[in-house]
Amino acid sequence: MPLTVPTWMRCLLPRRFRETPPRVAVVRLSGAIGAVSPIRPGLSIGTVAPSLERAFTMPGLSAVALVINSPGGSPVQSHLIYRRIRALAAEKEIKVFAFVEDAAASGGYMIACAADEIVADPASLVGSIGVVSAGFGFDRLIERIGIDRRVHTQGEAKAMLDPFRPENPQDIARLKEIQADVQALFSGLVRERRPTLDASRDLFTGAVWTGRQALDLGLVDALGDLRGTLRARYGEKVDLRLVAENRGSWLARLLRRAGPGQTTAGLPDALIAAVEERAAWARLGL
Repeated sequence: MPLTVPTWMRCLLPRRFRETPPRVAVVRLSGAIGAVSPIRPGLSIGTVAPSLERAFTMPGLSAVALVINSPGGSPVQSHLIYRRIRALAAEKEIKVFAFVEDAAASGGYMIACAADEIVADPASLVGSIGVVSAGFGFDRLIERIGIDRRVHTQGEAKAMLDPFRPENPQDIARLKEIQADVQALFSGLVRERRPTLDASRDLFTGAVWTGRQALDLGLVDALGDLRGTLRARYGEKVDLRLVAENRGSWLARLLRRAGPGQTTAGLPDALIAAVEERAAWARLGL
């Protein structure tokens, strides 16, 4: 085990022993963004804030590296995580790198934009700068099996987009207004953080691009991986310190919650959540 020398004692050592390699804190941000289910939490400000705080307060820090692998999710949680990263970077005056693995799409790309530099694998999927809402309609099903839907509200928009009633054009128009407002926030953020964007292309259609294409479009700054990039930047002896995530395996947490001899009543919800997250990745072809 290497010997740790207190800072105040280093001045007493020969120079070659006083020098310490540059240190970079590494934070992994993997999975869908938002409350996937009560027992299967996705990325949210609540789940990632402790890791971010530990990363930015690490002693002897030269930079923070975010390893992002996300198909997106909640725009609110994406924006909260983005803002927390920018606030910590400004407060600690620390440079931030984002390294894209399989994907930094939609909210995942919003989080990547919190970095000062974005590095992607050539085959990564980057972008999906857009807003999507999805659901199901059951109105014809319940009519077929003879079920009456009874809804009583105060406020004409309170039951907007009720899946058990036929779609209302006014509800769709209102949803489009909400989506447009969120899209304006998203695209404005990207334009502010990515001044190198290719202005001749419409990059806000929700499309995704490979890492190589994203480099040409100005969505990322370089192609590469974490270890190679940071060694080239800070030297072969760069000290990469992984900050452990607080989120454990959803199945492990579920089994711990159930305890010996108890039923895992939440398992169906967890399985549905897993299917929904799988669908988010499937939209990217992954």
